[in-house]
Amino acid sequence: MYFILCAAALAPARAEPPRAPVLDIAAVPHLGREGREDYASFLLQATPRAFALSPEGAWGWAAALPTAAATEARALELCASWGGGGCRIYARDLAVVWPGRESPPPPVPDATPIKAGPGWTLVPDGRFLWQGPQAARGAYVWAHGRAAGGQDSRGSQPQPHVRVFNNEGYDVLRFDRAPATDETDIAADWLRNALQVLRAQGYARIVMGGQSRGAWNALQVLDTPGLVDGVVAIAPAAHGARGSPAWAWALEDLQRIVTAARSPTARVVVANFAQDEFDPDPGGRATLFRSLATPKIGSLLFLDRPNGLVGHGAGADWRFTQSYGECLLHFIERQAPDCIGRTQPGR
Repeated sequence: MYFILCAAALAPARAEPPRAPVLDIAAVPHLGREGREDYASFLLQATPRAFALSPEGAWGWAAALPTAAATEARALELCASWGGGGCRIYARDLAVVWPGRESPPPPVPDATPIKAGPGWTLVPDGRFLWQGPQAARGAYVWAHGRAAGGQDSRGSQPQPHVRVFNNEGYDVLRFDRAPATDETDIAADWLRNALQVLRAQGYARIVMGGQSRGAWNALQVLDTPGLVDGVVAIAPAAHGARGSPAWAWALEDLQRIVTAARSPTARVVVANFAQDEFDPDPGGRATLFRSLATPKIGSLLFLDRPNGLVGHGAGADWRFTQSYGECLLHFIERQAPDCIGRTQPGR
């Protein structure tokens, strides 16, 4: 189900930043139409990643294998399996390495956090293309979830839809938290502090995205006008999995977030999925999310249990990025979303 509420537009963005050569699909030699379409899919993959091709027009790619060497070997293997002779790597991670067309990615920032405190950091992610505050189209800050078993999620790559934003000129930063001190309201305070610092750096837009507890924190900062221009909340949750005693007050806590929202220019995306083991009341939550509307925020895009996407982690499914990645970007930037009519309720 697709639900959207709109309000006034924000100020126009600054001039478009230059695109990295690895993003130039038309420049890839030897490929036909299908190969170029597949290269576009490759550009949304996590690193390590490698795209191989041959002079005959065969290709193959691989991503997110345990090592860069294994990733490249798999890409070359797939290229050869489709009849390619002399397959070579064209793109590696963010760089073009094809002989005669070599082009490194833009310089990445060092790993020094932009802001940090005991138990948390706001840090640039060097696995994404980087422009810097004055050139970037915006900043996308990603907040990971809090694992039920206490696993440390710091350093994990953001979900694939974030690549859509990055490929269009957004810098990507991570809001990382140590599991031992990652309490919900405390983390929201950390995040408010971090976003104020990022805003002062001069980014044209700030988008706050997250999964699960990270998404819950992203919604919490809507109580402070001017912190964010957009929020992308994927399966927001903060009360544990099915059977948790905290489910008894989960809707009440969500109501507090909705009531506290005071960001009249922010554009907000919320995605909920069917059969989410962290969702205590899909219908009740849907009603509350729909009430998160003008004048509390600028605009709401609510993706309510879209067909074919199931479970708490469905936002990481390639089908989510394929169906909604560009839609999220266009909505945040006040363009007409291109996902209208594409969803059906998947209850």
